[in-house]
Amino acid sequence: MTRVAPFGAWDSPLSAALVAAASLALGGLTVDGDEVWWIEGRPAEEGRAVLVRWRSDTGPRDMIAPPWNARTRVHEYGGGSLAVAGGIACFSHLSDQRVYRLDGANAPRPLTPSGSWRYADGVIDPRRGALIAVGEEHRDDQEPRNCLVRIDLDGRDAPVVLASGHDFYAAPRLSADGGSLAWSAWRHPDMPWDASELWTARVDEAGGLHEARLIAGGCGESAIEPAWSPDGALHWVSDRSGWWNLHRLAGDHPAVLRPMEAEFARPPWILGGAHYDFLADGTILCAYYQDGRWHLGLVDPPSGVLTRIPVPFTDIARVRTAPGGAVFLGATPTAATAVIRLDMSTGACSMLRGAGGVPIDAAAISLPEPITFASAGGRTSHGILYRPQSPDHEGPPGARPPLIVRCHGGPTASAQSALDPVVQFWTSRGFALLDVDYAGSSGYGRDYRRLLDGAWGVADVEDCIAGARFAAAQGWVDPGALLIRGGSAGGFTVLCALAFHEVFAAGASYFGIGDLEALRRETHKFESHYDQRLIGRYPDRRDLYIARSPLHAAERITRPMIFFQGLDDRVVPAAQAEAMVAALRGRGLPVVYVPFAGEGHGFRRAESIRRALEEELAFYRQVLGGRVPGLSTESGRALEP
Repeated sequence: MTRVAPFGAWDSPLSAALVAAASLALGGLTVDGDEVWWIEGRPAEEGRAVLVRWRSDTGPRDMIAPPWNARTRVHEYGGGSLAVAGGIACFSHLSDQRVYRLDGANAPRPLTPSGSWRYADGVIDPRRGALIAVGEEHRDDQEPRNCLVRIDLDGRDAPVVLASGHDFYAAPRLSADGGSLAWSAWRHPDMPWDASELWTARVDEAGGLHEARLIAGGCGESAIEPAWSPDGALHWVSDRSGWWNLHRLAGDHPAVLRPMEAEFARPPWILGGAHYDFLADGTILCAYYQDGRWHLGLVDPPSGVLTRIPVPFTDIARVRTAPGGAVFLGATPTAATAVIRLDMSTGACSMLRGAGGVPIDAAAISLPEPITFASAGGRTSHGILYRPQSPDHEGPPGARPPLIVRCHGGPTASAQSALDPVVQFWTSRGFALLDVDYAGSSGYGRDYRRLLDGAWGVADVEDCIAGARFAAAQGWVDPGALLIRGGSAGGFTVLCALAFHEVFAAGASYFGIGDLEALRRETHKFESHYDQRLIGRYPDRRDLYIARSPLHAAERITRPMIFFQGLDDRVVPAAQAEAMVAALRGRGLPVVYVPFAGEGHGFRRAESIRRALEEELAFYRQVLGGRVPGLSTESGRALEP
């Protein structure tokens, strides 16, 4: 029997501690013969990234013990910290950023010297006994240098630079015979999803590169994720048509395999992306995003015919073929991300490892509802709505729930329909949540992604406001109890929404940007020119940087705010949040600041995740105490100016 209780005050079986425990991160999935390897980010182990190997006779086993931590900081966001082939695993260790070799029962041994270099996104070259990887050299008072390097698998020789001259490199990939190498590269001021180039070169017997040539990309075209088919044909993903579609080299000319209004890749914020792979006969197994969800399919290269594979997963990543089938990371609206094995002969899927179950009854899970709505300037925007859901509670008659608008980061990320424990934390307590795919989000083609060019801090905010008002106009939520939360670029959207509009009752900023000029001075190389596309050339348009900085409009913020910040954040340094907090407290505005020592850009430790959710919940209940009928503020923290 259900019990009537105020929205936002429902008892939930999903505590913040359980959400933190269920926040295991899975990534780096790769295959070596009959073995499957991946990386697990474990909040319960202070966020340590652990190498895991699966075999049919043993199941999953940890391959490194504490204090080993398989994480690279190339481009600061990392990714691509594991490469495996022929029983040899190479990985980057977080504390010193050196590459280590792991084979047999031996302890990891270093392949690179200590110093100022970082490495990522490598591929093992068994023919020459080397690892080819992205290298990043950090020099005092200079911008880091990026290049491609060759690392001796015996660790005897120092790494050798193979290619340099571009500002960034990614995805070095060897052909099956080891005779050719392909890679992506790009230059300031572009990001890889704006304009990136695809290059190839011949590899000699000593491992040197010769006859390098540009194949595709640049000049407004993004060419990413190169790969070689078993017969030596070069493939990649390009958005030259306006959508990230699969291409291959036909003679000397790029050819699209299957033109579709669908995305066969994600924006490469982290290295090591893999959304397709080749079966033994050359057929391509691929993941693609269309109609608000990810699908799995088979592409026949000669004909370009795509056949969808019926699987229940709505979020799919790291597609890798394996003997008898494939493995990938998959999630559904009712099941969190897991390592999935697909039997190609039967179509059956089995789970090799789950990211941690959410201890909540299926009847308590709020299911995603994709919505579209009109926004400013005639735009149509997108989002995913989650309604309050509980088998044990219902709201008071005539009452409507508070709404949390969530702004994803990037800003090129996107809302996903996979089960998210954080979303269920809110909906199981009687909140509605709208995950907005504002202008600039990925999954809708290049034109939609570029709607944010010159309009960051404006179009994204307009779309979040339009989504909230649309939900209220439909009668789904209480128009007087609208909240907004977001992290990184999403945190900037939160701050702009409160600084330049009076729609939301309160906001929660997770490591958000408050001062755009300070961001230019403090941010890392990877994003050091990104703002000029999103805002305008600096210093020519310094007026926009000032006008759109929430710090310079702090006097216009009239609603309570809570800030969460990692003190080791190198992407958005803590000074950003602290300047905003000081400005708001100086005006006597209720504001809460929750810093986390030892955390960077995104929280990895279970204790940090738990505390942040508990503080945010208490903050919302305090703010909404006078707005939502019957909602008690006793569990809320004091809002001190």
